[in-house]
Amino acid sequence: MTTLTTTPDGTAARRPAPPAPPAAAGRATRQGGTVLAVPALVWYLVFMVGPMLAIFAIAALRWPGMLQPVSFAGLDNVRTVFADPVFWDATRNTAVQLAVALPVMIVCAYMLGYYVAQRPPGHRVIRYLLFIPGLISTPAKAMVFYAALSPDGLANGALQGMGLGSLTDAWLASPSTALGCLIALDIWGGIGFTAVLFAARLGSVPDELGEAAQLDGAGHWRTMWAVHFPVIRDYVGVVTMLQFLWTLFGSAQHVLLLTQGGPGTSSTTLSFLVYQKAFIAADLGYSQTVGVVLFLAGLVGLLAIRRVFRQTY
Repeated sequence: MTTLTTTPDGTAARRPAPPAPPAAAGRATRQGGTVLAVPALVWYLVFMVGPMLAIFAIAALRWPGMLQPVSFAGLDNVRTVFADPVFWDATRNTAVQLAVALPVMIVCAYMLGYYVAQRPPGHRVIRYLLFIPGLISTPAKAMVFYAALSPDGLANGALQGMGLGSLTDAWLASPSTALGCLIALDIWGGIGFTAVLFAARLGSVPDELGEAAQLDGAGHWRTMWAVHFPVIRDYVGVVTMLQFLWTLFGSAQHVLLLTQGGPGTSSTTLSFLVYQKAFIAADLGYSQTVGVVLFLAGLVGLLAIRRVFRQTY
């Protein structure tokens, strides 16, 4: 932009306008960034915040099926859910699942990731092998475990081959082992992918840290937990939160494919209970009331994990 000025001899001359102040340029840049973020914000509000609010709204309704009349239930669904022993069985199973699967998965994945990050012979092949369970679809994983744990499957066959036939069991049909089988599937399906994530993050840690610790007499175990772990502590927290959410909300598909929540309610989890009440029992109010409980449990769990793994420096 230019401006007209008058010279001493009376003629007009063009002079470039002074540049915009830095503050004005910064405001223009921020406004441009805000405009670019509007589509993503609209998408988030419509497809994320909208369904979340719908969960709370449906939880207050008496809705016996998609094509059935709807009436206001208030807190009746909450009373029904908390008075239902199936809900408490599902809550207990979910708590056991998280308490066992999450620590085992994170600790073992971190140790595997640390090993791969040390670049042992064939470490590139090991990365691909660890990532294989993440590439297999959920139905395929379920079929693998069904083939291994059915009464005439690989697990019982191996036990009989070793002369331990008395230990054979119908693993997926026994109240004492069905939930454990689902937990094992969760760990097997998530540990390799998580280990690859840890290995990628540990690969960015300066080698000088480990070398200095080993010069001071620290072994691999101490270097792994006392040197590298504090450096990536916040990243471990992020990965733990992701696996927590996946285990909490994603277990329904494993239950549906392998045990259907049985025998009885021994393997029913909260996420499967949401599916069961919505699509089998056609009780949408009950289903979304459990969904609200899941949402609150996930929120509390995320806050707790964030507090545990926050950096202390």
